[in-house]
Order: sequence, then structure tokens, then C-alpha cells
Amino acid sequence: MTASGTRARVRAELTREITEAARRHLATGGAGALSLRAVARELGMASSAVYRYFPSRDDLLTALIVEAYDALGAAAEQADAAAADSGLRGRWHAVCRSAREWALAHPHEYALVYGSPVPGYAAPQTTIGPASRVGEVLCRLVADGLAAGTVPVPQGGGDAVLAPGVAERVGLSADDPGSSLAARSILAWTSVFGMISFELFGHTHNVVADHERFFRDGADHLADLLGLPAHPGHPVHHAGT
Repeated sequence: MTASGTRARVRAELTREITEAARRHLATGGAGALSLRAVARELGMASSAVYRYFPSRDDLLTALIVEAYDALGAAAEQADAAAADSGLRGRWHAVCRSAREWALAHPHEYALVYGSPVPGYAAPQTTIGPASRVGEVLCRLVADGLAAGTVPVPQGGGDAVLAPGVAERVGLSADDPGSSLAARSILAWTSVFGMISFELFGHTHNVVADHERFFRDGADHLADLLGLPAHPGHPVHHAGT
């Protein structure tokens, strides 16, 4: 291996060690208490050495946020691929279930990206793509149904409330200006994470007895909202379409 290759490998390993230590600090003190100096002390490194990898706390936070979003997005994409033969509704449930399971397995990383904002931190543009991965998977399967003619185009003009270009970015731009399919898809996407957040942050404690079933039933109602066929090739007809 060349000297440059060795340096790159060492840098990658130290970067991994720093981010792993930072994740442990998230679990004990939360994102607001994250400190490069504390991470350096845990690793037995000089603070100046850590600053060579992450010039500021915000840079380290951004790296952790991007990693969390990418890990969640990868879980959703893998679930969608594994459910390719299960029809649109099967894919929908697989992706929703994967998001919940990832959140329950990684509560501190989930709280970092979907919990309270970190005081003084503003997420840069580099977080937008990773943050959109799960939503893009969910919208893509709706777009697949629209292209195949198994998902109806609901009327109501809801897409007009979206920011310009959003519907196109998620692949749900429709020729019919009265469509509400993109807006419904984004509503469903945010509702999925609303259910996950309420469960993970304890808002449904002593309210919901069986969170797994509650989530599954909720995801199914959202699939109805989108008109996802209950069986491959058979569209669902619901109120408002």
C-alpha cells in the first residue's frame, strides 16, 4: 500500500473512532452537550488532533446527522428491494416497518435527527439529501403505482400547497392540476414518522397498549389514503378519489 493509501486508511479509522465516541456521548448527554474536548478525552487524544478531523462541534454534529439519515435511508431502501414481489402495499409496509425498527434500535440517533433542535446548530445543505431518502422511497412506490395505473389520481388540488418543484422531485408531478397525490404522499410520509416519534418519545405511553399493531394499522390506513392496492394489480377505491 502506498503512503497516501496508508494515511487515508488511518484517517478513515480515526474518523470512525471519533464518530463512534460522539454517538456514545449522544446516549449519555444528548446532542446539546456534545463536546469535541470530551470526545478527545475519551479517546486519549489531544483536542487539536480531533479538530483536524472536525473543525467544530457543528461539523461533528453534521457528520452524525448525515450518518443517521443515511443508515435509516439504507434500511428503508433495502426493505423496499426485499419486498419487490409483495406488491405496492407490501412494499409500503416493509419500508414503514423498517423505519420503525431502525428507530427503536437506534433511539439516540433517531432523536438527533427527529427530536428537539440543537441550540445554536443550523443544519447545512448537505443534510437535505440524506434526510429525504426514506420519503423518496415511499413516494417512489406511489409513483410506480401511478405509472402502472393501479394507483388512482385523487382530486382536491392539495398539491397546490406544496413548495414549487416538490411534487416533481418526488416523481409525482401530474398533468391534472387538481391532483392531491403528492400532498397525500408527503402527508403519509410525515404521519409515519409522527407515529414513530410519539412512540419513541413516550407520548403514547399509557395510551397505546400494542404499539406494533397500532403502527401497522396506522400504516395500512395511510396506504388506503394513497390508494395503494391491497393486492397487486387491484386498485383501492376510497373516499375522495
